[in-house]
Amino acid sequence: MIKRIGLFLCVNFVVLITIGLLVRLFGVDQWLTREGIDYNQLLVFSAILGFTGSFISLMMSKTLAKMSVGARVITEPKTEEERWLVKTVGDLADAARVRMPEVAIYSGTANAFATGAFKDDALVAVSTGLLRSMTRPQVRAVLAHEMSHVKNGDMVTMTLIQGVLNTFVFFFARVAAFFLNSSKNDDTHRRRSGGIGYYFTVQIFEILFGILASIIAFAFSRHREYKADAGAADLLGGPQDMIEALKALGASKTEPLPSEMKAFGIVDMPSFSELFSTHPSLQNRIKALSKNLPPIDSGKKKQPSSGGVFGSVSSDRSTPWN
Repeated sequence: MIKRIGLFLCVNFVVLITIGLLVRLFGVDQWLTREGIDYNQLLVFSAILGFTGSFISLMMSKTLAKMSVGARVITEPKTEEERWLVKTVGDLADAARVRMPEVAIYSGTANAFATGAFKDDALVAVSTGLLRSMTRPQVRAVLAHEMSHVKNGDMVTMTLIQGVLNTFVFFFARVAAFFLNSSKNDDTHRRRSGGIGYYFTVQIFEILFGILASIIAFAFSRHREYKADAGAADLLGGPQDMIEALKALGASKTEPLPSEMKAFGIVDMPSFSELFSTHPSLQNRIKALSKNLPPIDSGKKKQPSSGGVFGSVSSDRSTPWN
C-alpha cells in the first residue's frame, strides 16, 4: 500500500542526514551564515535539500521494498493460486482504472503492502501468512485496500508533503542554531555564526524538528488508512468484506515488517502513542466502515466463510500455500 510511509520515512531520514553531513563537510552552512543570515536564500536552499531527500526516497521505494521482505514477483503464474491472485489484482486494477501493478509474494505473518513511485508503476505484495489465514473474499478486500492506495497516488502526495516538512526542518534548524550560536560584530552590527557549536546545535534541532515533522506525517498516514478502507469498499461494492478482513487481521498472528517497512503493511503493531502510529486501530477502522453498512436483514444474514484463501468460499478448508 502506497499509503504506508515506513520505508519512505526511513529512507527519507537517512537521505536527510547524509545531505546534512555533506552540507557541513563542504562548508555550505558556514557560507550561508558567515555574513549573517539571508532568509530567502536559506529557504530556497532548504527546499532544494528537502525535496531532494523525499524524491530520492520515492524513486527507491519499490526496489527497497522488494529487498526488505524478499518478495518474489510473479512473472508467470505457476499454480492455480498464483493465477487467482494475479487475476484478482488485475480485475481490481481495471476497476480502479490504473495500470496492472507487479504482484509479489513473500514469507511472513499476515500482512500485505503496496508501493511504487507512480500509480502506473506500482508493486502489490501479500504474505504467505495472510494467504493461509484468510478466505478469498477477505484477501480480495485487502488487495482492494492496496489498490485504493495506488489509485489515490498516495506516495506522490506523501512525497510533496514530506518535501515541505523537510524544507521547514532544514530552515528552522539553521535559524534557531544561528541565533543561539551567533555573535554580533561591533563594527558592522551584523550577526555571524559558524564553528563546532553551530554545527552541533543544527544537528540537535534537525532531530527535534524532524520528530515534529514525523508526527504530522504519521497523522496524514492514519488519514490515508481510512481513505484506503473506504476506497476498498467502493471497489468491492460494499464495506462488509473489508470489515471481515480487518477482523481476520485482528485475530491473526501478526509480526511487524522490517523497521524500514513497518508502516507499509495493511496492519502495524500498536505504538505507545497514537501520535507515532502510522495506522489507526483496527477497531476504529472497523467502526468507520460500519457506518456505511446497509441495514441487516435477519433472515438473510451473511455467514462468514471458514475456508482458506485458496479454498472454496464455503466451509471447505484451503490448501496451504507452498
